[in-house]
Amino acid sequence: MDFNLSEEHIMISDAARDFAQTELLPGVIERDNKQEFPNELVRKMGDLGFMGIMVDPKYGGSGMDAISYVLIMEELSKVDASASVIVSVNNSLVCYGLETYGSEEQKQKYLTKLATGEFVGAFCLSEPEAGSDATSQKTTALDKGDHYLLNGTKNWITNGGRSDVYIVIAQTDRDKGSHGINAFIIEKGMEGFHIGPKEDKLGIRGSDTHTLQFNDVKVPKENRIGSNGSGFRFAMKTLSGGRIGIASQALGIAQGAYELALKYSKERKAFGTEICNHQAIAFKLADMYTDITAARMLVMKAASDKDNGINYDVSSAVAKLYASKVAMEHTVEAVQIHGGNGFVKDYHVERLMRDAKITQIYEGTSEIQKIVISRSILRD
Repeated sequence: MDFNLSEEHIMISDAARDFAQTELLPGVIERDNKQEFPNELVRKMGDLGFMGIMVDPKYGGSGMDAISYVLIMEELSKVDASASVIVSVNNSLVCYGLETYGSEEQKQKYLTKLATGEFVGAFCLSEPEAGSDATSQKTTALDKGDHYLLNGTKNWITNGGRSDVYIVIAQTDRDKGSHGINAFIIEKGMEGFHIGPKEDKLGIRGSDTHTLQFNDVKVPKENRIGSNGSGFRFAMKTLSGGRIGIASQALGIAQGAYELALKYSKERKAFGTEICNHQAIAFKLADMYTDITAARMLVMKAASDKDNGINYDVSSAVAKLYASKVAMEHTVEAVQIHGGNGFVKDYHVERLMRDAKITQIYEGTSEIQKIVISRSILRD
């Protein structure tokens, strides 16, 4: 085992950190207040190769590994989790799904633009009655011979209003259960496809979250991803990679809060000395450092498994479960260390605390991660 980053990985991390500090940080509070999608910044992230990190260069991607993905996600998330979730969804759920399971025609038509940031993608699985229970899809795609007819509702869709390409999971044959589900590529502007109002969220307010409505949308046969009935497996495997992205987002949020708390503790004085010299604060910082270090090891392990062709279903679930727990607990502690200032937007930690909560919910709740983990260990 080698716990040291390569020179290339260090350069990638440094580049992501520089972008986050110089480009994301200046307007992050205003974007949060206004729920403003960072269009220009997304284009810049595309230029840097962040929108297609692991995509083969022949499709316009950066051709990097999953470790690089984690490093980039951590640095972006330390500053702006709204921007990082745009990157995560585009990479983990959309680009990965198309590159791994899509046809060559689909890759040339869609992946080449998604990987460069010219297009933004969305992954549409959740429904009003099918969140954690992904087999209970109410959205249907009926086979009409030369096309499918898509009807239904998807909600909590990240990049929902801004995307150009949507991967939609729908039920084609209910009698076949999970084997009757398919994945389809939908383009913005297709007749019968309607985008609902933007959700007013607790956190990641700069990202775009919408409900989508499909009313008799005609989907060409060539827009189905993979073989007939493979949609559920496609969704589950894609989400396993997505968990690495969200785990690294949670890690970045926690690390960002820790760095702010450490800096503040060395500047703020109480009872005649900097508050870091008080054991109550010093022990909080020690706990934060320890838990974040452990979370980083778990996230890196999951990414390493992916890079080495090892099944990462469980390691990604473990990483997401633990990293999201650490993010939630220690952003709260960061606010506590800041005292009254922690409740004020200018100090950033209250936003990081709000952003942390969603990492325990989307792309599989913490309870779902425990199901994945427990089933594996009980089966062994």
